[in-house]
Amino acid sequence: MPARSKAQQKAAGAALAAKRGEIKKIELKGASKSMAESMSEEELHDMASTKRKGKPEHVSKS
Repeated sequence: MPARSKAQQKAAGAALAAKRGEIKKIELKGASKSMAESMSEEELHDMASTKRKGKPEHVSKS
């Protein structure tokens, strides 16, 4: 599943880094923390590898 915004893509990247042990899980906050707990490494990779060009910074919750 591709990221819908730049913020979502960045959060997925941080969660993926924590899953791989590149950063400590305790350093995660907010969306990246919940993503690391609820998504697989493959799902995070798919979301984090989404191109940012043309994506909004944030997506409304509607």
